[in-house]
Amino acid sequence: MIISAHAEQAVFDNNSAWIAALDQAHARAQHSYFTQYILIDGQRGYLVIDEGDYGALPAELEGRVIDAVCGKLSDEF
Repeated sequence: MIISAHAEQAVFDNNSAWIAALDQAHARAQHSYFTQYILIDGQRGYLVIDEGDYGALPAELEGRVIDAVCGKLSDEF
């Protein structure tokens, strides 16, 4: 599991939910061209969204991002 430096400094209320969201982001990134973002969600804890779902993230979502996992697929050979 890889955790970004800025996410390590954050305080997580529910570690199991954080780890589940991070694992989901890494799993989705293996099969995606797009960055997977982990956001804080007030009701569910954490939410993983795909950059391709929204294009450029709206400011309201961008402010809730706590970590990102780059997509692993590439068209460049």
